[in-house]
Amino acid sequence: MKRREFLSFAVGAAIGLPLAANAQSGRVRRIGLMANLPLRPIERFRDRMKQLGYVEGQNLVVEYRFAEGRDELYTGFAEELVSMPVELIVAWGTPAAFAAKRATSKIPVVITVGDVINTGLVSNLARPDANITGFVALNVELEEKRLELIKEIVPHLSKVAVLGNRANPLNKINSEAVRRVAERLSVSIEVVNIVRSDEVEAALGAIASVHPDAVIIASDTLLLSERARITKFMADNGIPAVYPFREYADAGGFIFYGANIATLFERAADYVHRILNGESPQNLPIQQATSFEMIINLKAAAKLGLTLPPAVLARADEVVE
Repeated sequence: MKRREFLSFAVGAAIGLPLAANAQSGRVRRIGLMANLPLRPIERFRDRMKQLGYVEGQNLVVEYRFAEGRDELYTGFAEELVSMPVELIVAWGTPAAFAAKRATSKIPVVITVGDVINTGLVSNLARPDANITGFVALNVELEEKRLELIKEIVPHLSKVAVLGNRANPLNKINSEAVRRVAERLSVSIEVVNIVRSDEVEAALGAIASVHPDAVIIASDTLLLSERARITKFMADNGIPAVYPFREYADAGGFIFYGANIATLFERAADYVHRILNGESPQNLPIQQATSFEMIINLKAAAKLGLTLPPAVLARADEVVE
């Protein structure tokens, strides 16, 4: 669903709510959802909520807040949702999760993020802190594997650039993990950071100036909002890049390897259902991703002049011809 269609649906659902609510005896639930964009995982969340009996415009109102590449908006979004108040907040990404954590210690928060312990979001996976629970995509471990993967693919790999977001606490941790692996693999790392989406163009130029053999795109939803620009730049400049979200592959990116975020959002819907039915977030352990995907674009590989090793192709879940 396109963003305009998605927001039209949300507004229409809210307008139609009073009539729908009067037509049924059940309680109307109101939750908030903060993310960068209304991408596929949000659709899967909505589908799963519907399977669980929650129909937007009838017994469910979802207050959607999309930052669209402006992470600084999350603080205001979270405060607005708390003041309504909503019964629960769903947050995708570390910046959104921290904004929700700062805004409330009482309203339950269900998060989908790359890491929780190292970033300080929570101190215990088995018994989460206070009002926060959810799912972890294991991005620190995956960042290491992405470097190992690109080392397999690119002959004589010696220099890798990492495009990250300095304002995202997860990216600092991920960069440290990549540097540890790079030392073992005898690869030098050049980190180029942005803070705002309007800095992406300059950051891409900085990457080109260091002439890397490959690029790792950090696990960050602000960067994800710039995926069309990033994937086009890499293709136009003949730079192999490994990406952390499936949406980069949909935009023509060379290779994606990461957790299945859509599956995590389906599981998040189950947690939302349980919390709305009285369970405490503290009794719902933070769960780690168990489903991972690799998508390889052979057309992009050919344009880059790369021949994929059979062992890498054999591990791919999807190969785009």
